[in-house]
This record gives sequence, C-alpha cells and structure tokens, in this order.
Amino acid sequence: MSLNRRDFVKASTAVTVSMALPAGRANALSETGDVRVAAIGVNGRGVEHLQSMKNNIVAICDCDEKVLRLRADLFERMSKRKVDREVDYRKLVERKDIDAVSIATPNHTHSLIAIAAIQAGKDVYVEKPVSHNVWEGRQLVHAARKYDRIVQCGTQSRSSPSLKQAAAWLHEGNIGPIQYAIATCYKPRKAIGKLNEPLKIDKDVHYDLWCGPAEMVDLYRPRLHYDWHWDFNTGNGDLGNQGIHQMDIARWFLGENALSPRVMSVGGRLGYEDGGNTPNTQIVFHDYAKAPLIFEVRGLPKSKADQKNWSGDTMDNYRGSRVGVIVQCEGGSIVIPSYSSATAFDKDGKEIKSWNGGGNHFGNFLDAVKEHKREMLHAEVLEGHLSSALCHTGNVSYQLGKTMPAGQIREEIKGNARALDSFERMVAHLRANEVDVESSSITIGPWLEMDPAKETFLENEKASSMLTRKYRAPFTVPTIA
Repeated sequence: MSLNRRDFVKASTAVTVSMALPAGRANALSETGDVRVAAIGVNGRGVEHLQSMKNNIVAICDCDEKVLRLRADLFERMSKRKVDREVDYRKLVERKDIDAVSIATPNHTHSLIAIAAIQAGKDVYVEKPVSHNVWEGRQLVHAARKYDRIVQCGTQSRSSPSLKQAAAWLHEGNIGPIQYAIATCYKPRKAIGKLNEPLKIDKDVHYDLWCGPAEMVDLYRPRLHYDWHWDFNTGNGDLGNQGIHQMDIARWFLGENALSPRVMSVGGRLGYEDGGNTPNTQIVFHDYAKAPLIFEVRGLPKSKADQKNWSGDTMDNYRGSRVGVIVQCEGGSIVIPSYSSATAFDKDGKEIKSWNGGGNHFGNFLDAVKEHKREMLHAEVLEGHLSSALCHTGNVSYQLGKTMPAGQIREEIKGNARALDSFERMVAHLRANEVDVESSSITIGPWLEMDPAKETFLENEKASSMLTRKYRAPFTVPTIA
C-alpha cells in the first residue's frame, strides 16, 4: 500500500548510508558501467523499487505530480544526488541515456508501458501481474522476444533459494505424486467506502494519463490510489493483487507451463457494500489434468466479531497457510507460507524437512541486464504472463457468473469433491461473518474450456472477448507479430 512521507523516511533510514553517492547529475553513473534505471510509478510498490535499485535510479516518473515531488525530493535527500523527474512515461522511455525501466504503476498500464519501453530498446522490470488481461500479457511476451529484451516479473519468490530447493525436492518425488494444490489469500480488506457524487480528482493528477487504456469514467470511491485494485476497469481484485504471488508459486510447484484447460470461479463482494466491484471472497478452480490448482480469496476476518480489529491475526488460517500455498501429495504435503520458506510434512502431519531464506530479485534483474542473458532471470516475463493469466481467466468466469443461493451452488458442483470442499469452507466463513448465503448473494461462474496453446476459450465468444479489452486511444497495446 502507499506510504506517506513519514513512512517512507522511516523505511529508508536503514539504507540511507548505502544509498549515498557523490553529489552531481545522475548521468555521471554511465561512467561506472552501471545500469541506468528509470522508475515509473512510485506511489506504492514503487517505493521498494527506489530502495532496492537505489544506486541505479537516474529518473523518477509518476503522473501524480504530488507523489512525484514527494518521492523524488526524499530520494535526492537520501542519495545526495539529483534525479530527473518526468510525468509522462512516453517521454521517458524514448530517452537514449536510460538502459532499463522499472514499472510499479496500476495493473491496467503494466503491459502498455512495458511494451513501449521494450520497443524503445529498454530492458524492463514490471510488477505483477504483468498484464490486466490475457491477450496483452501475451503481446508483452512477444515484444520481449521480438526485440530481444530482458524482462523480469516482480514475483520475487522466484528468487528464493529455499523455494527453489523445495520445488526441486518435490519434483524428485520425495512425497509421491501431487494430488492438488491450494493457494490461499486470506488478507484483511475493509470496505473502501462509496460516494454519492463523483470523486474530485486532485489537480496534481494527470487523470487522462492515469487512466491510460482504461475507460475514463467518474469514480465513486473516496480514494483514487490503491483502491483501483477493487475496480475491474483498472485492477484484478486480490486474485491479481496479492494472490498473483501465490498463484505463481502454486503453478511453479505443480510444474505446469501453460494455462489450465478448464476454469471456474465462485464468490462475491460480500459482507459490506462499497465502491468496489471485484470479489472479496472467491474460489478459482483450475482443472489441470495432472492435479488441480485451487485458489481461495478471503478479505473478511474469521468472524463478525473480528471485524472490530481487521488484521492478519484475525484472518483464517488453513493448514498453516494464510497467504500461502499447500501442495498435497500421496505421501505428504508441502506448506509454503511465505515468499522465502517451505515445510514438508509426512502423511501423519509430522515435519520431515524445511527450507528458509529469500533472495535478491532486483539484483537478479540487474545482473541479467548487465550480461544480457534472459536465461539468468528468475521470473522471466513468460512465467509472469502465465501466472497472471491464471488470475485473469478465473476472473472471466466470475464476471460471467450468476448469483444463486448456496444450496443451489452446492448442487451445481457436488460432483467435484475438491471444489465442494473449498466451497463448504467458504460458506462456513461467510456465515461466521453473518452473510446470508441463501439469499442468492454468491456468484457462480461457468466452467470455461480453453485451448492452452492458443490461449483462447472454446465455443464461448463472450468469454474469449474478455481475454482482451477495448483500448482507449492513444493508449493502445499493439499487436506484436
């Protein structure tokens, strides 16, 4: 989430000394052979980009001039050197003296900006999800290949040595064949509020540029920033916000390298009414042939009483996973509760092995750029595209769904034991939050069949049309042949 000035200063204090460089213009860095990076989007996750690539940042870009001033002023104070400032990413990517860009803008502009940078000869670090829809994510992969650029996705768990070791150990068959994987995103998400009149956009925000390819519409929520996650026009819900990390880990451990051949979603925005339209409670079932990948989102706490204190401690925990992944095998299971740790258990629940330790994801990107070796990347854009697309296809099913009482949904899915298990636990969770599950409040989406090779749905034109979007000129993602 976005940091205010005090938070930014506090978070940066520990690295101030290491950030300090001799005073002078940023282009002095070119004499050292360092990679010259421009950070695009610095209101939230972009702060970490500034901190993690502090010695390489030469320019900062944000279409909110207030955010731009704040971040650039603080960065210059800490680094003891000037950085260039830019509002429009299009002017920035055309500069010949910049080698790479990092992108931490809202989801709906990730692919657009990344492709523009690639076409201008830049290497790219782009935050997760790499796309807002499936089609543009595949165009980003095509662009990286066509223009031979280094493109890293911000799924930092891929740089974790412990998770690499755990995945390799699992794939060696140490606890038998995989039966299924369940990824969980149980993260507190309060109501964002709702306005009766359109939000007045701050004069410092270039709203046309902020909207980019998305529809330029009035907003009826109190905040422009961050809460765009909960609007399908610009975000992908928690499935594509926090959940993309766990989706990526689950797909990685399952060993799947394509989209699922069948997907279905159940859920809703439940427990409150606000200005959002993405689900805060959701199940996505990816029906891979070898073993299914089930994803569960819960934004409400354990119970109605816990809504007095929305925090991580008040959230549900399933088999040791709150925001994590469980991989169930014939001979035991592996629980991955974070980006940097994993524990294996035998069939009786006894711990048999554990792994701990994270890695430097930004450092991996810079190393790959210096060597210009795509194979060095831990989260190359194709990996980011596939995991992002699994979130998007799940949301397509949800958006095509119909509301039904819980009992009717139960009848619809009773032939699928794993889906039914997740649904029953979701219903119990909603009841604990005093949600009337029999009032046709839950949405069940259709099963969508997909051709994974072509990344299109079969015999469902409406669903296939939702794999892309209508782009708003001039912010059009190009088709990359």
